[in-house]
Amino acid sequence: MTTTRVKIAAHAKVNLFLRVLARESTGFHQIETAFALLELADDLVVTRTDGGVTLEVQGPDLGPSEENLTVRAARAVLAATAAKFGVAISLTKRIPVRAGLGGGSSDAAAALHAVNALANNAVPRHEVLHMAAKLGADVSFFAGGAPTALAWGRGERQFRLPPLPAAPALVAVPAVGVATPDAYRWWDDNNPDPGPRGPVLLDAEAFSGWGSVGRLGGNDFELPVFGKHPELRELFERLAATRPLWVRLSGSGSAVAAVYKSTRDRDDAAAAVGRKTVTLITTTTMAVAAGGPVSGD
Repeated sequence: MTTTRVKIAAHAKVNLFLRVLARESTGFHQIETAFALLELADDLVVTRTDGGVTLEVQGPDLGPSEENLTVRAARAVLAATAAKFGVAISLTKRIPVRAGLGGGSSDAAAALHAVNALANNAVPRHEVLHMAAKLGADVSFFAGGAPTALAWGRGERQFRLPPLPAAPALVAVPAVGVATPDAYRWWDDNNPDPGPRGPVLLDAEAFSGWGSVGRLGGNDFELPVFGKHPELRELFERLAATRPLWVRLSGSGSAVAAVYKSTRDRDDAAAAVGRKTVTLITTTTMAVAAGGPVSGD
């Protein structure tokens, strides 16, 4: 029986730490980071149609569909399978945009797997992961399906980690957004002639719990982003004062995420942040990302 409709959750992520190792002559940057998933997620419903790719979004304006990463992902799978059908994508956005939470990349990874499911998984998994790497650094993590992973290079080189315990989390989303290209440009401005940097040495205990994760290195984007947006530094300091187990700027920002020992600590922190900042109550998750099972009918 041919599957005609697939529903899949596209989870948000946080970067447990992030180091910019080098700037390539092409303009791309080599990084080292660790990803972890949040329960916070967008929902995609992908339905088989006679032809073409359409995108309907419930949530913020994501710009022209032709430029949307989710549409590009769907078209990549259809082209690879020479499929004689199209898809209609209904996307419900819950992950804030321009917040460093990976929403667009997660949506794209979900689309890769959903459209492939509609094509009876005609594209082998390794080819799907190759498509993900071509679409973007974060897409590779989401497409791989691991709840926690180390990543190097442009994000395509990954090492799966045992999932951290699920823990209460808070995401503070300020009114200002940060575009990833801007964050890299600000880092370049602060580091006009960066010397070679190797990956950090991590022992087996580094990811044994949130206490040890909280002692890992920081996020290299914090200095340049906070320099451009002092209000984000102030938000970070307010969250740090609530005694979380871990707190970081997420990716290139602008969201600041924190993990707590208990739901009470998290909820108290949300109250302390104040009403002027949008706070998203969530948890970290041990579930798989878009690379896991999809539901269809």
